[in-house]
Amino acid sequence: MLDAANYTPRLKTTFRETIKPALKEEFGYKNDLMIPRLDKIVLNIGCGAEAVKDSKKAKSAVEDLTKIAGQQAVTTKAKKSIAGFRVREEMPLGAKVTLRGDRMYDFLDRLITVAMPRIRDFRGVKPSFDGRGNFAMGMKEHIVFPEIDFDKVDEVWGMDIIITTTAKTDAEAKALLKHFNMPFNA
Repeated sequence: MLDAANYTPRLKTTFRETIKPALKEEFGYKNDLMIPRLDKIVLNIGCGAEAVKDSKKAKSAVEDLTKIAGQQAVTTKAKKSIAGFRVREEMPLGAKVTLRGDRMYDFLDRLITVAMPRIRDFRGVKPSFDGRGNFAMGMKEHIVFPEIDFDKVDEVWGMDIIITTTAKTDAEAKALLKHFNMPFNA
């Protein structure tokens, strides 16, 4: 049986024991606090036109994202009414969740080792950084996660994954994610 009090995610242990010293040597950091680390991971599913037609679609997206993240997802709502798209203010349009700490490391581990190999025609992820050390990627199907029962899914959603790091530059962030075995294609 898993003891929750003494549980430490595998990637967190790997980060402390091997990745931190490797990054310190690679970039010549003088202080351990200068070494980049993961800050948070934000997951987002936008239902779009499907949620406008049927409000149950947004609830379905929240349930699926909660299963994937292991943490309760929040419903995202429209900020403004847009008549052309039949969107009303406060209408549920999707779901999001922010992961930190142990759940963040667990999710990243499942993403890299389990979900990405299940993506059809996968050739690696494009290294798209924002200039401040944050990485964003999209997935076309959320059903690649083993927590989702393929037979019970009513709609296949796309998913945004944003990995926020404390790195100052994109090169540092890319090196950090490479050490976590993120499969970059370039």
